[in-house]
Amino acid sequence: MRVGVLTGGGDCPGLNAVLRAVTRKGVSVFGHEIIGFRNGWLGPIEGLTTPLTLDKVEEILNRGGTILGSSRTNPFKVDGGVDRLKATIAEHRIDALVAIGGEDTLGVAEKLTQEGVPVVGVPKTIDNDLDATDYTFGFDTAVHIATEAIDRLRTTAESHHRALVVEVMGRHAGWIALHSGLAGGANVILVPEQEFNVERVVDWVQQRFERQYAPIIVVAEGAIPEGGEELLAGGEKDAFGHVRLGGVGTWLADEIAHRTGQESRAVVLGHTQRGGTPTAYDRVLATRFGLHAIDAITDGDHGKMVALRGTDIVRVPLGEATAALKTVPKERLAEAEVLFG
Repeated sequence: MRVGVLTGGGDCPGLNAVLRAVTRKGVSVFGHEIIGFRNGWLGPIEGLTTPLTLDKVEEILNRGGTILGSSRTNPFKVDGGVDRLKATIAEHRIDALVAIGGEDTLGVAEKLTQEGVPVVGVPKTIDNDLDATDYTFGFDTAVHIATEAIDRLRTTAESHHRALVVEVMGRHAGWIALHSGLAGGANVILVPEQEFNVERVVDWVQQRFERQYAPIIVVAEGAIPEGGEELLAGGEKDAFGHVRLGGVGTWLADEIAHRTGQESRAVVLGHTQRGGTPTAYDRVLATRFGLHAIDAITDGDHGKMVALRGTDIVRVPLGEATAALKTVPKERLAEAEVLFG
């Protein structure tokens, strides 16, 4: 078989581990030929290919990013995009595709399956917001990076007796904020799933100052104050209709300073959460996903996504995986709130 593989959407640690696993098992066990498509869905639209051989994936397990490159291209928003994609697949005699990505990339994969294109999906997103899988790879690394940043910021906050607001990624799901906030001992955690009351946040901050400690507030970029709106870092939308969020951390730090009279600073972690070496957990999970994805391709079990359920890797319909975002449930937020202040 000739198997195509691509990485779409935002990059994250662990993508190369999937490519390595797909290639090693595909070539060594099944005798497949693996063809990489560069720059996400743009690759099969424009015929951007590169062969993935055993030598090419030999030293990439611990590398962040993706050796194939990525993009937020949506074939259904490109003039003639789907037809061009199908033509490329036919030209290169591709029997099936492995699409590695998050909600948008796998949403395209699900639509292409309906168009007759054989695709198997692999769940990737640092936001951990894909339904039908317990965890996505990239999430653990992002949480570790954010937690380390909180640990480092705590020492400088204590030294200067100031409040520090740490803005992490999380457009519509607060998993990174919740997990890094809990692991870093944050005094307040704010997520998109629940609007926050600024006065209540200020009260928690004051409690911390009264105990002679510096407050640490972790806020997801998509968190919204009561009666407010998402703060946008830019007005343009990408090919999937998303705007770029950002700025809630700075806004909140200014509010805290104004209302308490205490010095307050904001730190936006941004793309540092996406970059660098994947954790051991993400390397293992990504590798397992890759091995099971090439199994599904070989079995002809298309239109599926490999998913983690407990400790097992299973196959679920792509439609089930992309039907809804997995957000933080209220009971998880209630667990954390007892630690605030």
